Amino acid sequence: MSLRLASIVEALGGELHGDVSLLIEGLAPLESARVGQLSFLSHPKYQGQLALTQASCVIVSPQFQAQAFARGSCIVTDQPYLYFARLTQLWKNSLPMTAKPLVHPTAVIDPLAQVHATAKIGALCVIEAGAVIGADTELKSRVTLGERCIVGERCLIHPGVVIGADGFGFAPNAGAWEKIEQLGAVRIGNDVEIGANTCIDRGALQDTVIEDGVKLDNLIQIGHNVQVGQHTAMAGCVGVAGSASIGAHCTVGGGAIVLGHLTLADGVNISAASVVTRSLHKPGHYTGMFPIDENAAWEKNAASLKHLAKLRERIRTLESLVKTSQDIQ
Repeated sequence: MSLRLASIVEALGGELHGDVSLLIEGLAPLESARVGQLSFLSHPKYQGQLALTQASCVIVSPQFQAQAFARGSCIVTDQPYLYFARLTQLWKNSLPMTAKPLVHPTAVIDPLAQVHATAKIGALCVIEAGAVIGADTELKSRVTLGERCIVGERCLIHPGVVIGADGFGFAPNAGAWEKIEQLGAVRIGNDVEIGANTCIDRGALQDTVIEDGVKLDNLIQIGHNVQVGQHTAMAGCVGVAGSASIGAHCTVGGGAIVLGHLTLADGVNISAASVVTRSLHKPGHYTGMFPIDENAAWEKNAASLKHLAKLRERIRTLESLVKTSQDIQ
């Protein structure tokens, strides 16, 4: 498998400096690229690797054009990382494909399910009654789509994903638990990607909703009645508790937790391992990490922590007053 630089630029654009006939035989990071491979520089902190890389061609921004051209061929574009992403798509689509049926023979599809003729259903998938799968959507192996759940068009669902299991709903009853039947479903929009072994629970009464363009990593738990807005992305092991509402264009770092019934505005970015304990109504970057402790002590310390900045300024003011007084004396 190989592509010439000329054909890459013809397909993806960019400004090519160097040998148009150069044959590219693979893609690789700067530090490990070999002759014949193409790499990219997406962040200035890696510019030291640019002079050392063995890559035959490097994708760079205009800022690094001269430095890149001094060492060999380069493709100049305003967004190198986006260009590289599209290059990986071009590369994959150029790989030789083995013809295989759209629906694997081991898949189990209920007669009352609706699967678009262009959808791909992998080995050992289960599609239950009333479920709907849109055009050009692909379910990898062992995906379960529960009854009445909907997946839109051009989605990619990775192995082991469960969509539409019961949400965690129980009412206390004399020291035991009474099950609350989960009567809603899950509705997933278009162009959504869901990582391996992620679980999205059906709603208790209303549907759990994942809107267009959402990207979910592996091992994520989405509780019942959660709403996730367009083009939000979540890294691995995130947990979102029931009835939380997350806006559009948010990011949630790996291992972070969003408690139930909270609201996150559009454009909220949550750091990895944070615990969101209150609604966030303004866009911005939020971090919340605190050592575990007995709850009463933790609440007191957390309340005090919120006032540290003001206390620091008061101490500085007092220190300044003391110094002034000492100078006068």
